[in-house]
Amino acid sequence: MSPLARGPVLEATGVTKGYRGGDGSLLRILDGVDLTVSAGEMVAVVGASGAGKSTLLHLVGALDRPDTGEVRVDGHQTGGLADPALAALRNRSIGFVFQFHHLLKEFSALENVMMPLRIAGTGMGEARDRAAALLERVGLAARQSHRPAELSGGEQQRTAVARALATRPSLLLADEPSGNLDAQNAERLHDLLVSLAQETEVGVVVVTHNRALAARATRVLRLAEGRLHEGAADDGGR
Repeated sequence: MSPLARGPVLEATGVTKGYRGGDGSLLRILDGVDLTVSAGEMVAVVGASGAGKSTLLHLVGALDRPDTGEVRVDGHQTGGLADPALAALRNRSIGFVFQFHHLLKEFSALENVMMPLRIAGTGMGEARDRAAALLERVGLAARQSHRPAELSGGEQQRTAVARALATRPSLLLADEPSGNLDAQNAERLHDLLVSLAQETEVGVVVVTHNRALAARATRVLRLAEGRLHEGAADDGGR
């Protein structure tokens, strides 16, 4: 069965989100967003700074709840889950990669990748084997005993990708993952994200200003005026 035939790993329907300003008025950030992502698909979300791209990732990643609308991850409606169940779904089914790697500085690369597995209750030996295999996959087999300060920026971010995939999530969310990297390391990371989507059948949503990364995606969606639109506008890369 092809990945796209397996059905969506993410479904967001009619999602809205707003915040109260200092004068008490409601500032609508998202205004009826619809987004469906299938297994093995990589979707790039582009748009101007402040358009609400990170807000969208927080909502589909179950880090926040929409004002209205529905978000389903692996068929589970996140809005109907209590906080403990939502946290369990997030840990099991969703991986996160941010612009800054957020690795724990006192732990080695291997221990950082093991962390989500240990939190999920995986035994030490199995967690170690899984983490080592992931670090080998991202090209860091020889660096697994190194702490973050001993790794380059590109190596730190690839460690973060390995950590995000530790629990075999169905959905990987990446917020400007190459925004802090030089061109060579950014391109290597882009190659990695594309190949991982194809090989592991994880659904990927990546928020980016990087046109080269967006061009590698299965689809490009532009967030403007609170809604997603097909294709990227010429906004000067910002």
